Amino acid sequence: MAELHYLSLTELSQKIRSKEITPQEATRHHLRRIEQLQPALNAFAHVDAEGAMRDAQTAEEALLRSGGVGPLHGVPLTVKSCLDVTGWPCSAGSLLRKDYRPSGDAALVQRLREAGAVLLGNTTTPEFLMAYETNNRLTGKTSNPWNVEFSSGGSSGGEAAAIASGCSAGGVGSDGGGSIRVPAHFCGTCGLKPTPGRIPASGHYPAGVSALGFLGVVGPMARTVGDLRVLFEVMCAPDAGYAVSVPVSGPPFSKTEKDRAPASDAKRRTVKNQGCGTQEPRCKMRIGILEGDGLGRVTPETQMAVRQAAQHLACAGFELEPFRLNHLERLLELWWFFFGMVISELFQGEIRGREELLSAVFRDYLDTARPEGSKPISMLQFVGMCAARDRERERILQAMRDVPILLSAVCAGAAFRHGQGKYKSDVRGAGYLESMRHSQWVNAVGFPGVTVPMGTSPEGLPIGVQMIGRPFEDELLLETAKSLEIARGPWLPPTLQGLP
Repeated sequence: MAELHYLSLTELSQKIRSKEITPQEATRHHLRRIEQLQPALNAFAHVDAEGAMRDAQTAEEALLRSGGVGPLHGVPLTVKSCLDVTGWPCSAGSLLRKDYRPSGDAALVQRLREAGAVLLGNTTTPEFLMAYETNNRLTGKTSNPWNVEFSSGGSSGGEAAAIASGCSAGGVGSDGGGSIRVPAHFCGTCGLKPTPGRIPASGHYPAGVSALGFLGVVGPMARTVGDLRVLFEVMCAPDAGYAVSVPVSGPPFSKTEKDRAPASDAKRRTVKNQGCGTQEPRCKMRIGILEGDGLGRVTPETQMAVRQAAQHLACAGFELEPFRLNHLERLLELWWFFFGMVISELFQGEIRGREELLSAVFRDYLDTARPEGSKPISMLQFVGMCAARDRERERILQAMRDVPILLSAVCAGAAFRHGQGKYKSDVRGAGYLESMRHSQWVNAVGFPGVTVPMGTSPEGLPIGVQMIGRPFEDELLLETAKSLEIARGPWLPPTLQGLP
């Protein structure tokens, strides 16, 4: 049982189905892991041990009655503390919401339960999710499982830390500018930002509606790409209660790779894998290595991780080529308009008169988004920026017509030390608006993106790479990321430096 917490979600599910372990054993083991590591990591905002054990007992009874169980039957999972779970505190990291307890489950939480998942608790976030470091006045800072002196990232930092450390088999985060992909990169796990509307974000705070539903999404986080796929397929379906839901459902997980991929991109042949010494399917699908002046500079080890990923993919049979995107500066301006200027204005009614309760990380966001003397956004300006975003999206779709996947860094470097993440640049280095560009532009145009662990920094911290797909081709993106993961080799757990 010692390594039970580092089994993949799919391996754990198989052991439960085959009755090698019971849902109670799996749940109890993860609860003990949380108890052991929570003091050092602080990844959890709320743990529902009693409810989890009750649900595990129900799962065991269902397993004894019938073999027809869901794909997540008895598997212990977590969700970000901005998603409604009946009766749980859903603070989104803010003192202003510390007493909010929803009376119902978010749609995706219902789907996880229907698939048999056991929910352990919810995980920490920065206040209102608006930072790349998870720290707030309600629960404090969340540490990186690889080294507790460093941040786990944000805004899904608690979820990434819980999964990387084996406190959870997988879970759900949300992403408006890299908030799934960056923490996964910081903590050495996988995370999918899906196409907007593929997974319903009803029951999420802040609400993703209108133009903002195009910006922010909810998505799966796990230790392997295969586990992302299982979670994605459970949660992915239209929802009549979510205004920007799209009528697109993924094909069943049991489908073959050929069935899942578009015919034009899935032509495969078996040849001698030159330079790799194996016999395996080769795919001539083109993958672009993203370039662009607007992306800024990355650390040498980040650049090396992208090169290693490109070599792995080439060895697996994909055709790698440079892919330059111009006008990225304009895309980033558009992203910041919506994420910074628009969303910060929407918060004003909620925070007015209670500013003394706000955290430092949220004040940093507000000060950058709404500098003193800034004017309110006009309707003409808002509509014009929406139109400009659509034009940029159309331009990139045209550029990616024959190159369905892009390979990129996730951000400029590995995890930073606690307190060193800021929106504004200072003497310690680039701020978020410079260092997180590789992820932010993807939200501006509503494309899917996935993080896959690939290398390490000189400090021994994980470095992931990002693969970006075309809208509504999330399955193809996950399939390609799985090829990279196989070529890279098994997932490695954190060294847990500084932990008991």
